[in-house]
Amino acid sequence: MSVTIFTMTHKKFEQPKDPIYMPLHVGRAAGEDYGYAGDDTGDNISDKNCYYGELTGVYWVWKNVRTTDYVGICHYRRYFCTEEGRIFSEKDYLSILEEYDMIVSKKLKLNFSYFDGYASDYNIFDLVTTGEVIRRMYPEYYDTFERLVHGNGTYFGNMMVASKELYDEYAAWLFSIFAEVEKKIDASGYDDYHKRVFGFISEFLLLVWTEVKGLKVYECKVGMTTEKYETRQMKERLSAYFAEGDLDGAKEYFLGVLKKRPDVLMEASDITGELKLSMQAIAVCSLERQEYGKGVIDRIRRFDELMRYFNGINEAVNACKMNRLDGENVHFLKQNQVTDVALEASARLFISDEKELAEVVGELKRTALT
Repeated sequence: MSVTIFTMTHKKFEQPKDPIYMPLHVGRAAGEDYGYAGDDTGDNISDKNCYYGELTGVYWVWKNVRTTDYVGICHYRRYFCTEEGRIFSEKDYLSILEEYDMIVSKKLKLNFSYFDGYASDYNIFDLVTTGEVIRRMYPEYYDTFERLVHGNGTYFGNMMVASKELYDEYAAWLFSIFAEVEKKIDASGYDDYHKRVFGFISEFLLLVWTEVKGLKVYECKVGMTTEKYETRQMKERLSAYFAEGDLDGAKEYFLGVLKKRPDVLMEASDITGELKLSMQAIAVCSLERQEYGKGVIDRIRRFDELMRYFNGINEAVNACKMNRLDGENVHFLKQNQVTDVALEASARLFISDEKELAEVVGELKRTALT
């Protein structure tokens, strides 16, 4: 049995040495030639890459690859790996696929429904239209689509490994849906990020398809070989603002980047969660200065220390929410003199019900801040 994992890329990168990994340049029809195999040969949709993202590579593999038993999709900086972080070998894949139908990424657990999350970041008409197309073309999938779209789970990255036969079945289903959706939506006026409508929605549709098919899926850890350049750059700039205690500058910079690249806050980009913590730090420290004349930013300026501080508050809030507040959480809050403002702001990130919010914040104050 042979395995070929196609590594989707749009730039030069350091390839894994294992020969089962084959670089595939997606969107090469509109890009320069990096010397990799491209998705612009044979039966292809390479020229639609701005709307489909890595799916132009998924399509190419479906239509043009016939020489391997198992195929997989990964990214130039994201790979399936062991819990210790070692990138899978052919032996690893074959061992898992003896027992499972498909390998996918670990399911993301959102703090909101997929529908609400999509509505907040994208044009919800596109997702609703996709649902309507599924209802018409594949009615046996529609109830599951509706249930899951209002749930809080999704896969990400369009990463998968399966037999070529099963892969082809999924691709035929997926692209038949999008062929109809394309006729009903117009993403040409979106910015470069939001144009990737089909790439975004397909991540969720993989979950729908595997559930309806009743597949036995292996949810696997995804390791990152490098952090996104944009993420690293943001951290460096924010670190400089924090070092100066310049909250207004940090906020202006953050919002400016977020307007152009809303994806920087998504789990696949902000893999450490430090950009979300930075946003929390800016908001809380600003509120503290308004309320008390000074905030934690006036005594903690180092980026890594601020991240540990706000992560510690969030851990304490969530522990209290689940009735698991322990001595370590209490010690952290007391030792760091966490303010009421910081506690309430953190709690609001995880609790929407005002009654529950008041109970959790009140308990933290009674237990940890007295």
